[in-house]
Amino acid sequence: MDLDPDDIFRDDEDDPDSELFQEKESTKELVVYLVDASPKMFNTTCPVEDQKDETHFHIAMSCISQSLKTQIINRSYDEVAICFFNTREKKNLQDLNGVFVFNVPEREQLDRPTARLIKEFDVIEASFLKEIGSQYGIVSGSRENSLYNALWVAQGLLRKGSAKTADKRILLFTNEEDPFGSITGVVKSDMTRTTLQRAKDARDLGISIELLPLSGPDEVFNVSQFYAELIGLEGEDLIEFMPSAGNKLEDMKHQLRKRMFKKRIVRRLKFTIVNGLSIELNSYALIRPTVPGAISWLDSVTNRPLKTERNFICSDTGALVEQSSRRFHPYKNTNIIFSTEELSEIKRVSTGHLCLLGFKPLSCLRDYYNLKPSTFLYPSDEDVVGSTCIFIALHRSMIRLNRFAVAFYGSSSRPQLVALVAQDEVVQSGGQIEPPGMHMIYLPYSDDIRHVEEVYSDKNARMPIATDDQIQKAAALMKRLDLKDFSVCQFANPALQRHYAVLQALALEEDDMPEINDETLPDEEGMARPRVVAAIEEFKTSVYGENYDEESELAAAGKPTEASKKRKALADNAAKECENYDWGELADSGKLKDLTVVELKYYLTAHNLPVSGKKEALISRILTHMGK
Repeated sequence: MDLDPDDIFRDDEDDPDSELFQEKESTKELVVYLVDASPKMFNTTCPVEDQKDETHFHIAMSCISQSLKTQIINRSYDEVAICFFNTREKKNLQDLNGVFVFNVPEREQLDRPTARLIKEFDVIEASFLKEIGSQYGIVSGSRENSLYNALWVAQGLLRKGSAKTADKRILLFTNEEDPFGSITGVVKSDMTRTTLQRAKDARDLGISIELLPLSGPDEVFNVSQFYAELIGLEGEDLIEFMPSAGNKLEDMKHQLRKRMFKKRIVRRLKFTIVNGLSIELNSYALIRPTVPGAISWLDSVTNRPLKTERNFICSDTGALVEQSSRRFHPYKNTNIIFSTEELSEIKRVSTGHLCLLGFKPLSCLRDYYNLKPSTFLYPSDEDVVGSTCIFIALHRSMIRLNRFAVAFYGSSSRPQLVALVAQDEVVQSGGQIEPPGMHMIYLPYSDDIRHVEEVYSDKNARMPIATDDQIQKAAALMKRLDLKDFSVCQFANPALQRHYAVLQALALEEDDMPEINDETLPDEEGMARPRVVAAIEEFKTSVYGENYDEESELAAAGKPTEASKKRKALADNAAKECENYDWGELADSGKLKDLTVVELKYYLTAHNLPVSGKKEALISRILTHMGK
């Protein structure tokens, strides 16, 4: 049985069945949007930016709709479900009253968002009261508890996947600070106790419950009334909850089309400090380059994603071979046989763990040692108890001694040296600006470093050196043009913005494409400020002098360059050589094909014709020009 020898030694990262290839599945996020559909959500209104009053239900629907659209761009493999409670109709697997799970055909209740889901969800508000209905699910004289049922349904939806391989969240939208306010006595305490226990059971299963409270125009949502205990808030977290919840709601309403890599665990690492002592670390991707999404192959009839499968067929019998037990690689006219286990062991260079090698002063770490964006490391006691304590001791010592750690890290086929740089916590105005931890910087090998060579157009000429006055004027200009509190997240890539806008318009069948604002263009209004204009003029005067004439300089810029001189010389040479041939007789006698390509290009270059293509194309171009 013949195998492709070039395919035998491919990297493990390229194998769809490998652990590294499936790593993105471990960072998947499963979200259930839980929306209160009680009459109070439709009756309470609050003013928005355009001074129009909107109901709390409309605000919740707008946030979810915008979140679904941006999620396809941000993390397309995350899965979501939309669930309403306090509804007249019921639709859920548990057949519980007051809970309606919204979905579309050919989609699981917890699945990736689709264009059809977004299109139908955008228009559900108009027919919601008629088709689904709204009612209070918790009333006096009734033992029905719609909030308890909603948490149960949401927990059932999030049974998919493991808490170790996926982040599970419930986002709860409501404007009712006490869902049991109309009930008193033993019934209220009993229903409160069972609901809080249901929420605690969900948190014990690794499901986080996040509250998005909707406050009225003249009142603030009192989270201490009931929901603080339901979501597990206490102490300082309770004090800081309402401001952070308001910011989170605004972020959902005004999300940009950006691939935001959320601060979630990318991979769990084992950090070996010495023999017999290892701790567990979580790695986070802080900044990554943004590129358009990968191309997905779809079936032309069903529009479903295609999955590529590879099968081996015996060349002698034509039978399907389920799995090849042995492989080979040709070497000196001999096939060297390998078993799968032997090949895997040969390719294994590293175990994929992080191994400490030693320490060096921070002065030894150069800026140009960064091969790619760094990874942030933070300890975890989930599997290895005591990891945080050891990490803190190592972290403090590295900061105190001004050292960084050198470690060995890499996949089974790509070993690499990394530098672990400790970062201390930075707190300003009561908030954390930078978290404590370590940055893992990927170091280059000697072959990866390319030394810069200075190349001058004229090696004998003296290079101009800026004067002190020119340097001062340039510094003053840069100070005027400096952006305060600059961050790479302030500006969106206009090409990607348009790419996402076109995809959204095609997928949702929208007639109008959203207008894209190119934030990378120069700020003409800011550049026209008097102080900026004065700084520019002073810098220009210091470099070019007071009598500098820009128009004459532009005219002088039209002087021929070295490249244009070379092209003119080639054209003159071609015209001279072209005169040595009788092109009319060669064309009439059919002897053009006897000339070389170089000789044919003499004619083409002399008459400013294209010189690309094969010999037949050149002859055809000459005959066409001669009218033959």
